Amino acid sequence: MPTYEYKCTNCNHQFETFQSINASSLTKCPKCGKDELVRLISGGGGIIFKGTGFYCTDYKSTPHADPEKNYSTGASSKKMGNKKASA
Repeated sequence: MPTYEYKCTNCNHQFETFQSINASSLTKCPKCGKDELVRLISGGGGIIFKGTGFYCTDYKSTPHADPEKNYSTGASSKKMGNKKASA
């Protein structure tokens, strides 16, 4: 369910509420009781990360700041990249 932001034009009370997309807009202010609510246009929810388990490389669109760092293994390429494999 999307979050909608409302503001009362009478008392300037501003709040957010979860509503179904099909639900009609609220009109009555919960603080002053007048029918003066207007729905505000907001920037949208976007992605909200909560909890653990996210990595620094998730959803990055730019190259890493440190190209020498190997983020997939956690080891530096300086330590791993120049050694020859012995048979």
